Order: sequence, then C-alpha cells, then structure tokens
Amino acid sequence: MEPVPIQLTSILIVEDDPAMQARLRGLMHEVAGAEADIRIAADLASAEIRLREQRPTLALVDVRLPDGSGIDLIQRMQQDSPETQAVIVSAFAEEETILAALRAGAIGYLLKDREDIELVLSLRSLQRGGAPIDPMIARRILAMVPAAAPTRAAEPADAMPIPQLSARECEMLQWVAQGLSNRDIAARMNLSRLTVEGYAKIIYRKLAVKSRTAAVYEARTLGLLE
Repeated sequence: MEPVPIQLTSILIVEDDPAMQARLRGLMHEVAGAEADIRIAADLASAEIRLREQRPTLALVDVRLPDGSGIDLIQRMQQDSPETQAVIVSAFAEEETILAALRAGAIGYLLKDREDIELVLSLRSLQRGGAPIDPMIARRILAMVPAAAPTRAAEPADAMPIPQLSARECEMLQWVAQGLSNRDIAARMNLSRLTVEGYAKIIYRKLAVKSRTAAVYEARTLGLLE
C-alpha cells in the first residue's frame, strides 16, 4: 500500500470541452514539463485508441462524456492499461459518483472549478506518490462514513458477508489511515517492508479496492476501522 510516485512522462486528457482541454494541457505542462507527451481524447472511443497507442502513465478523466461515463473507462483501464493511473477531473461532486470513481480504481478526484494553482499543487503531489483528493470531496467522504456503518449492520442475513481482516491487517490499516508509508509502517510493526507489502495486497483483495483512499473508506464503512 506504499504510495508510488508517478513519472509524468505521458498524460492522456479525456475531456470533451475544448476550453477545458486547453486548460488541463497547460496545467500538465506546468507540472510535468514541456517535454511531457500530452494527448487529448474527447470521448470514450478515442480514449481507448489513445490508451493503446500511448500507454500513458496518467489519465485525467472527466465523468460525463459524449458517449458514456469516464468511470466506466477507468474500470476498463484496470484490465487493459493497468500501468495507467487515473484521476477524475469533474464539475460533479455527487456522493454516488465519487464512490463509484474510487471503487473503479481512480486514485484521485479533483474539481474543475478550483483555481489553477490549486489544481497544480494537487497534480504535483502525484510525483510524490500522493492521491489528490479535493478537500471538499475528502470532507464528504469522511462525512459519509458514520452514516454508512449502521446501514451495513442492518442488512439482511443473506447480504454479502463483511470481509474478515486479521489483527495484523487491521493494525496496518490504522497506520495507513494516519498517512504512514510502508517504510514507516514496517518500523512501527517490526516487520520487513516486503511483509508489509504482502499484507497490503491481501487487504486490497479482501476489500475489493485498488487504492489507499478506497481501502480506508471501505474499511471504515464496514466498521473495521474506528
């Protein structure tokens, strides 16, 4: 579950509005440098072609596109282009959309109406292994957690079972929720870094998630984290 820095050498922008295309291209050149390979796709069909041609390290994806949902594209990317990390850049911040994006595999969720400097700072965090989440989005995610846990408890007996995490896995998730890296977690738990990474893979599989943010959210929703 160690944050992995992204080398922003090739970027795909999936956005249908020409003005926003130009804005994001300019912001990404500021973040990644003039030599970065930045390409544009205005819809899902052209995005899938660009993904095969370019194999980008990062995709900035809008939610609502002329021929479908950017979230569906991110989900397909997990199979077809696993080397590409995806960040949603959208005007929409509905709770259902946010959670669907994180569960699909997005590592970040940013809002278009932020100032350029705010978006630049968020996008630069990718180079340090960060997961850029707009502060308003982060607050919404945290606000959803207390209300979600009782709902799970009230589900009928034949509902999907809650994943069972070992004491070690729960302890590790507590450190992850506090923002510690795998190196720091290994030191705290007196384990090797490889062992921690092994635990991380097991936790991801049990919770059916693909990012740190989604793992912490899902664990809290299920009552596995305080």
